[in-house]
Amino acid sequence: MRHAFPASRIPDPASAPPLRWGVLGPGRIAHVFVEALARHTVQRVVAVGSRSADRADAFAAAHDIPRAHKSYDALAADPGVDVVYVASPTGQHHEHALLALAAGKHVLVEKSFSRTAAEAGEMVAAARAADVVLLEAMWTRFLPHIDVVRQLVRDGVLGEIQTVIADHGQLLTPDEAPRLHRPDLGGGALLDLGVYPVSFAALVLGAPDAITATGEMAPTGVDAQVSAVLRTGAAHAVVTATLTARTPTTASVSGTTGRVELAADFYTPSELVLTTPAGRAIREVDPIRGHEGLCYQAAHLADLVARGRRDSPLLPLDETVSIMETIDEIRRQIAVGSS
Repeated sequence: MRHAFPASRIPDPASAPPLRWGVLGPGRIAHVFVEALARHTVQRVVAVGSRSADRADAFAAAHDIPRAHKSYDALAADPGVDVVYVASPTGQHHEHALLALAAGKHVLVEKSFSRTAAEAGEMVAAARAADVVLLEAMWTRFLPHIDVVRQLVRDGVLGEIQTVIADHGQLLTPDEAPRLHRPDLGGGALLDLGVYPVSFAALVLGAPDAITATGEMAPTGVDAQVSAVLRTGAAHAVVTATLTARTPTTASVSGTTGRVELAADFYTPSELVLTTPAGRAIREVDPIRGHEGLCYQAAHLADLVARGRRDSPLLPLDETVSIMETIDEIRRQIAVGSS
């Protein structure tokens, strides 16, 4: 006998009504994001803003974007923009999100949402005061396979959850990824990579009651490797992140009556393997593959706007702040920023 997977409830991203998007920060992830929107949604990217005129012009030309602004202020003030995608380095998310929110724009902020929970709280307060949508671009939360995991946990298919394991490691040297080795830009393994395992643990178990963390620092002053045990009730989540090795980048949720495993890379659209007393089932990878899955978060934000909602049921703002509180405590224990 084989246990059946529940159907994902995530809508086709092409079904979301169009918004006019402005991109703040034309870096690598912004290129991938805009390409994903063009392939899988009806969202319209109408403007880009950068402190470099040449970068703004090149990005606009590469993606057939009609307006290239030579400053972030000009992008935020553009009356033809409905929502701003903040794709600048993590250390600048707070400043740039507040700029867009003050202009009355809806805002999608790349992960990590901010450097600290205090910054996150200020961003959330500004969004609520402006009555606009603010959403963390933790794109994993909006993917179809994650919704299947969400239902397996909710419906008790796995029984009482005991253990969550998730890792994310990449070999990223200062030469290959200089931004990730700069403390002033919010670099380090935890904020850039570890946020995925921490957010996954929060999805399954909620906020932890206790946190035990250890880590190693890089010569540049950022955390190079981090491991933490997050305890919620009797359940444990074990999360790891590193800039010094390519790890399996998988995840699993184990309970008293079953286990679901997420294949590499777990934070992207990936295969699920469910094992229960009823047998073993495999769910294949979703049709939208890899980082093209970034389209789902944009579609979700557009749906929220169309429905007049200001907070996401898939990743509420209070949960985003709570995740940053967890990250703050891990960073405190491993003494990030103490020097």
